[in-house]
Amino acid sequence: MELLNYLDKHFLTKEQLIQATQISELQLQRYHDEGVMPKPSYKLNIQWECESFFGPHSEKQAVEYFAKGYASWIGIIEVKQDFNSIYQCFANRYMAKIAQLRNLGYESSNPKFSSGISQYIEEEWQHFIEGTYGLCTRSGLPEDIAAKELASTEIDALLAQDNLNQKQIHRLNRFVGLLDETSAYFAPHERSVSSRTKLIDIPRREYNLDCAI
Repeated sequence: MELLNYLDKHFLTKEQLIQATQISELQLQRYHDEGVMPKPSYKLNIQWECESFFGPHSEKQAVEYFAKGYASWIGIIEVKQDFNSIYQCFANRYMAKIAQLRNLGYESSNPKFSSGISQYIEEEWQHFIEGTYGLCTRSGLPEDIAAKELASTEIDALLAQDNLNQKQIHRLNRFVGLLDETSAYFAPHERSVSSRTKLIDIPRREYNLDCAI
């Protein structure tokens, strides 16, 4: 039941997504087929077993769960309509978030966030469409994806070094805080092996980082 509670709290079922966006199931499938709508992040195959006065009964049910942010993404699809415009919207929002974070002092020397960003966003788009980022970010939307990838990249780079000085620890603290703001909590069975544990919980414990930052 812990898994169901997590999914019901943080995600929308396909039926809830359709109701929230007022589209049909056929429209949703068409968006999937066109490669502009992310796939569900979780799919549960449930076997129900029931005992009653009338005897035993069993049935199977498949339930798909989508990131809550995908309701607004469907709005983008309906406005932009064609693949190139929809993809460009994703890319523009991703790059705008990186620029905003840079202005706030979250800088990176990694070329995938500067000279190589166009190619990197193409890769990010594929993960987005597969539903991966619906699982591992809060909203599943470009802004959270960009922040998560920037933070994860810099945290990995810092943790690869030995004997961090105070300036590096402060930098680590800021990026861990950024990742905490955008990273999903993860389902109970995933938590121990998740990026949240590896890049947030463990560094905070080992470096005595300030959770408030």
